[in-house]
Parts: sequence; structure tokens; C-alpha cells
Amino acid sequence: MFADWLFILFTVCAVLGAAGLVSFRHPMNSAMSFVVTLISLAGLYALLSAKLIFATQLIVYAGAIMSLIIFIIMFLNIQNEDLPVEEGRLKNMTIGAVLIAPIGLFLMKVVKQIPGSDTVVVDPNFGGVKEVGQLLFSKWLLPFEIVSILLLVALVGAVVLAGKRGINK
Repeated sequence: MFADWLFILFTVCAVLGAAGLVSFRHPMNSAMSFVVTLISLAGLYALLSAKLIFATQLIVYAGAIMSLIIFIIMFLNIQNEDLPVEEGRLKNMTIGAVLIAPIGLFLMKVVKQIPGSDTVVVDPNFGGVKEVGQLLFSKWLLPFEIVSILLLVALVGAVVLAGKRGINK
């Protein structure tokens, strides 16, 4: 019963954080809303007994990456007068909400039709570093390597573009 309330709490916080991310005008407020969303997602991963993903979400995403993003926003020192004028912002958000509402209602209807069942306790080692590592480097080795090569190509491309931009100035 307590886990159900935690699930509802984390879900509401994640949705409100995501809504704040797109609705706030200032980038710092949006970044802080995104931190709320990432921490809420980490809580949902913890409820799923995914220990490694929970720790990674907190340490890497909510910690390191968001610290970097917030540092960059603070370094840029964006003031309200620097932000562009967004005419029709409320109208666009309303249109977006009206377009998304049927999808949300459909998903709620589908979820309500799922029959209830007893929860199955997962293996105590589920979601641990050893189990994820063994699965990642055995069954998913080729996709893992392809993603690492793709990230390396993107990094080299960013360095090349940054170098060309520095030469032209």
C-alpha cells in the first residue's frame, strides 16, 4: 500500500516537473523543473527494484549532467530582457494540451482495463551491476559497441565543427 502511494507521488512529481520544464520561460526555472523530473524518475526506478538504473539516474543525470547544464545557464547569465518575446505562447500551450488530452484519456482507459494480478517479488539480484553487466556484454554487446562508435563519431564531429568555427572568427 505504501509503495502505491510512493508511485503516485513520484508520478505526479515527474509530470509536474515535465510540465514546468516546458512552461517556464526562464531557462534556470526549466532546468530546476527538469531536476525534479529526473529525481522522480529515479524514485520510480527504485520502486521497480532496478538498483543500477536508480543509482545511475541520480548520480549521472540528476547529479553530474544537470550540474553542468545549470553551470552553463548561470555562466551565460541570461536575464529576462535577453529572452525572446513569445507571442501566442499561451495559445500554443492550450492547443498542445487539447491535442495531447485524447491520447492521455486513451492511455488511462487502456490502463484501467488491465486486469489486476498479484505482484511477484523479483530476485534479490535483479537490477544489480553484475547482472546488468553480464547481460550487456553478452546478449547486447553488438548494439552497445554500435552506440559507443556513434557517440565517438558525434564527439569527433563536434570537435571538428568547433575547430572550424574558431578558425573563421
